[in-house]
Amino acid sequence: MTKNLVIVESPAKAATIKKYLGKDFTVLASYGHVRDLIPKNGAVDTDHDFAMNYDVIERNAKHVTAITKALKESTAFYLATDPDREGEAIAWHICELMRGKKALKKQAVHRVVFHEITKSAVTEAISKPRDISMTLVDAQQARRALDYLVGFNLSPLLWKKIRYGLSAGRVQSPALRMIVTREEEIEKFINQEYWTISSDNSFSKQAFSARLTEYQSKKLTQFSIVNKEQADAIKADLISIAAGKLNVIKVDKKQRKRNPAAPFTTSTLQQEASRKLGFSAKRTMINAQRLYEAGRITYMRTDSVNLAAEAIAETREVIVERFGAKNVPKEPVFYKTKSKNAQEAHEAIRPTSSKLLPEDLESVLEPEQFKLYNLIWRRTIACQMIHATFDTVAIDLSCGDGNVLRANGSVITEPGFLAVYHEDVDDAVSDDDKILPPMKVGDVVDLLEIDNEQHFTEPPPRYSEASLVKTLEEYGIGRPSTYANIIDTLLSREYVILETKRFRPTDVGRVVNKFLTNYFPKYVDYKFTAHLEDELDDIASGKYKFLDLMHEFWGPFKKLIDDIAESVKRSDVTQEALDEKCPKCGKQLTLRLGKKGKFIGCSGYPECDYTANVDNEKNIIETEVVADRVCPECKSPLHIKLGLYGKFIGCSNYPNCKFMEPLEKPADTGVKCPECGEGTMLKRKSRYGKYFYSCERYPKCKYAVWNEPLNEKCPKCGWKILTSKTTKRYGTEKVCPQKECGYTDRVKD
Repeated sequence: MTKNLVIVESPAKAATIKKYLGKDFTVLASYGHVRDLIPKNGAVDTDHDFAMNYDVIERNAKHVTAITKALKESTAFYLATDPDREGEAIAWHICELMRGKKALKKQAVHRVVFHEITKSAVTEAISKPRDISMTLVDAQQARRALDYLVGFNLSPLLWKKIRYGLSAGRVQSPALRMIVTREEEIEKFINQEYWTISSDNSFSKQAFSARLTEYQSKKLTQFSIVNKEQADAIKADLISIAAGKLNVIKVDKKQRKRNPAAPFTTSTLQQEASRKLGFSAKRTMINAQRLYEAGRITYMRTDSVNLAAEAIAETREVIVERFGAKNVPKEPVFYKTKSKNAQEAHEAIRPTSSKLLPEDLESVLEPEQFKLYNLIWRRTIACQMIHATFDTVAIDLSCGDGNVLRANGSVITEPGFLAVYHEDVDDAVSDDDKILPPMKVGDVVDLLEIDNEQHFTEPPPRYSEASLVKTLEEYGIGRPSTYANIIDTLLSREYVILETKRFRPTDVGRVVNKFLTNYFPKYVDYKFTAHLEDELDDIASGKYKFLDLMHEFWGPFKKLIDDIAESVKRSDVTQEALDEKCPKCGKQLTLRLGKKGKFIGCSGYPECDYTANVDNEKNIIETEVVADRVCPECKSPLHIKLGLYGKFIGCSNYPNCKFMEPLEKPADTGVKCPECGEGTMLKRKSRYGKYFYSCERYPKCKYAVWNEPLNEKCPKCGWKILTSKTTKRYGTEKVCPQKECGYTDRVKD
């Protein structure tokens, strides 16, 4: 009989912990959550104090069975799931299931928590167990109940008022609003012209530049010079006055210090991994999870910047060994967490040991894990190093009376932490620090040339993953564990797309956001969403009750849902009246949402079938007529049209005549369609640029797969084709497209 049964969430974590605990412990994995709300109405019973109805997750049923069997042969039960609310809830769910199966009788139940998977941390946690915290469980259940009630009630409303298959979420909707609002700001932005005047100079055979800051004794602002005529006149005047020479009238030298950034939280790790490594938030968290489970880093879901005293001491030792004692401050550096609800008992994300050097782990870590570990290690080391010191200099040059040009430069005199790590900043203009020749007041500088340059003001940039996560955190929307899921949901629902690593809302995303902001403004308000997060934190700390929050939220929300369902028509949401008349029948035109985005249609539909494509500014895109050709079926003119999968040639007599031909024929894979056995699989591009493979007989046959089909049958289930899938983690694999089969086979190089 096994004395001690330990439950963790992942098999990798179980394998690591088993090595530390020895033969008296059996360590099993729950593989995440073991049960979830039933996937139908009634999962949260609003009529009976929001009772939550759970069922075992089918894919994890076998793991529950294994835990049940092992527990019956054990005398002590240790629940070592992750040290957050989700982990606490998983521990509680496992206990509830074991009690229901009557496997948990006289065994002692212990909740153990550790923030790093090292032998000392694990053994100490086992020696200091506690009870399951029901306030943490209540906070997780409250979040789950709120998310369910919002999604289960708001999403069907979107189906009725906009389009089937849409969804709305308590946290994803404010995030969508941010992206759409930024896009609207960009579209409304009016560029303003302005000019700058600069000089190319030389002193002691060293070239440098300066910029005009004062003209005729007036300080120049951004819009002091707004056209070419002004700029040319000033340029000519300065050239005439200077006669090839400028005078040094002021030299201002200062010393500037820059402190290192705090160690990583979940948010800052996601931001920096996006900027430096090009990782998505989801990709960052997957690799961080694997590093944590392998015992390389501390727990990766945290909003604290605290570091344990022993970790700081070890980090300072590494700095002395590798970078010299001069780079270690006299006293350890402690950082204060900005988030008012941060769990200070947690630590920042750091290596479990600073002595685990990145170069020593490169051969044992996968490439992406190594890159992320290297980033975490360097940030941790840098946060305990001395500040960087710069010498800055500003030199004013006169060009006659009242005309001043300024040259700025700087040089790093003591790199300090910058020798290890430099934090990136979103949307910053990065100029190389200019080094100026040594000058003093009274020196005469050679003027080589004066230039004037035209500029235009630019709109605010679209959100990147890093800047969106940063903004969500600043507003208090979501928590460390939710940022990656928010972004993943917006992309998977095609509410937004990524263009050059920036989020742009789709037409569907805009309409969903408009509906929510018009009819549910309270629930997409940033302050309301952040306040709700605060209340969840209050439940976790025992200051607020689960039922109080649920009653406060549910009554007004349900009433609003019912009112909107009754009073708002679909056309109110998906159509927008335009100040233009239909060229076919004279009735008003409307802007509508169709399957392939927005288009212009006649309000007289179906009597009038006039439609037109539209650009982002709501301008009609004129129909392009195919020259020297007519429809081979009805002899009507042919038009170039835009469909779901790009441009095609279609009959102008549609829908009476449905002739069409693609402008670019999709590549033929030569693989027979496994569904109909008649057509072959073609490589097509979706409306958002992602490739997929579908039967050439579409729409008669609608079989499609994302991965490239192969002329091979599945050896496990006999399905007619396998597909080829390539990932950075596993390389190329052969995969069965039948989900219930699950066959995969690594392709050897």
